[in-house]
Amino acid sequence: MNKNTHYLVITVVLLFFTFTSCKKQEKNPNEEDIKNKDVEIQVETTKPNITLENLEGSPTYADASLILDTPEDIKVTEPGEMAYSFKVENYELGAQTKGSNAQDLANSGKGQHIHFILNNQPYSAHYEPSFKKEIPEGVHHLVAFLSRSFHESVKNDNSVVVRKLFVGDNPEDTFELDMKAPTLIYSRPKGEYKGTDAEQILLDFFVLNTTLSKDGHKVRATINDQEFIITEWTPKVIKGLPMGEVTIQLELLDETGVLIPGPFNKVTRKITLTH
Repeated sequence: MNKNTHYLVITVVLLFFTFTSCKKQEKNPNEEDIKNKDVEIQVETTKPNITLENLEGSPTYADASLILDTPEDIKVTEPGEMAYSFKVENYELGAQTKGSNAQDLANSGKGQHIHFILNNQPYSAHYEPSFKKEIPEGVHHLVAFLSRSFHESVKNDNSVVVRKLFVGDNPEDTFELDMKAPTLIYSRPKGEYKGTDAEQILLDFFVLNTTLSKDGHKVRATINDQEFIITEWTPKVIKGLPMGEVTIQLELLDETGVLIPGPFNKVTRKITLTH
């Protein structure tokens, strides 16, 4: 073999290995892309499936009443502690609500109570009919209703009290709420849920001056960007929520799906779920 032929063979061998190496390098990224796509598909399919179901089996308490013996407009010249003295009929505050829902849902060990809601803010729970609350100066909108021990509201015409509070010499009405207009009042869920309490979570609210139906007013619940349309005023159970922070938004809609005007008809809350 002469010198030129020897160089030619070496050159061909080097080109062969270079070409083979390049082909392998081109193949690897494609294989990696396929693996990455598989991972992306797998992650997407394991996204939590949130469901909303009707809560059934609760005692109805159709004859229960909550009474506050005051005018619809309550006027107080000085802000500060205000005393409330409710009257409760055909309903026992402090008793545990009968049925399996008290075991399946987050339940108050103190029993049945009153949800006291001022300006559609998170409620305070009261287990006695008389209590005091700190009320600042201004015009405030009070909604109070009877609650089962697992925080489901009692829904009848007599189980709720609605009042407008005028506190101060010349209070300003920043909400401009028409007390006779269709209004949504948020109740549950609220706060932090741990362990088995996080498996099934009550979604509950109060609607005033309207009814819900498929062809009429309805509530849109958005839970972690997943939407549900509620066409009957019944309590719901949320299942399949992920651990951590959960965002819940409720909106009162008209028959065309448009938000009904009102300062309380769109509300957003956050809760936390932990193991």
